[in-house]
Amino acid sequence: MKFTETHEWINTDDKPAVIGITNHAQTLLGDLVFIELPEEGQTVKAGDELGVIESVKAAADFYAPITGTVIAVNHQVKDDPSLINRDAEGDGWLLKLQVEDPSEFTSLLDEMQYNALISEDK
Repeated sequence: MKFTETHEWINTDDKPAVIGITNHAQTLLGDLVFIELPEEGQTVKAGDELGVIESVKAAADFYAPITGTVIAVNHQVKDDPSLINRDAEGDGWLLKLQVEDPSEFTSLLDEMQYNALISEDK
């Protein structure tokens, strides 16, 4: 798994790649009440806004960690955004992406780098 500085995760072992927000991000947001997901078939570049997550206290955009095509979205989280609160890095995944350029994974954070980043936030 790799991470972004904007608190998305991407499973680099799966084909297609699975993307979500980190457990740290869902904790900061609090109880989630709404999620806007991208359209299947949409092509995105690394850093593009993918959608919006709203909680009872805030709204936050989430972004594409790498370039590719959205081939699936998690309709369960659209129907029940609290699934992300319960399992952000598992069943609460957001979308699946057909990766265009796997070399982009090298620009992402590994778990140790991400943990160092979020420890600075505390």
